[in-house]
Amino acid sequence: MTAPVQPALDGSVPAPRQTKTQRQAEDYETWLAEVWPVFIAAAASGRVFTCYEIADEHQLAAPPNPQAHWGRLMTLLKDEGYVRTAGWACTNRPTAHHSGVRTWKGTAAARRAA
Repeated sequence: MTAPVQPALDGSVPAPRQTKTQRQAEDYETWLAEVWPVFIAAAASGRVFTCYEIADEHQLAAPPNPQAHWGRLMTLLKDEGYVRTAGWACTNRPTAHHSGVRTWKGTAAARRAA
């Protein structure tokens, strides 16, 4: 069911809002192969970033299980020595209501890998 659109006072009908749709990866390994080099490059840049900033900037596909796989990706990058925690920030993800999220910064290993 769609909500009715109320015309403006001048009688015009507003254009429908465009929503950004995100691709969803079929399986974890394919998704990981796609996003891994992007996050290595982000880590090599030396800037402090959130996971969502990089995914949004590069329009990366969503993982099969977003609630678990984004965190798992960052844990793998940290365990491999490519990123370290840098602190906390409020996310700019539209659906998260400015929740607190971890920020990350690349290491020397990331700069060497890039």
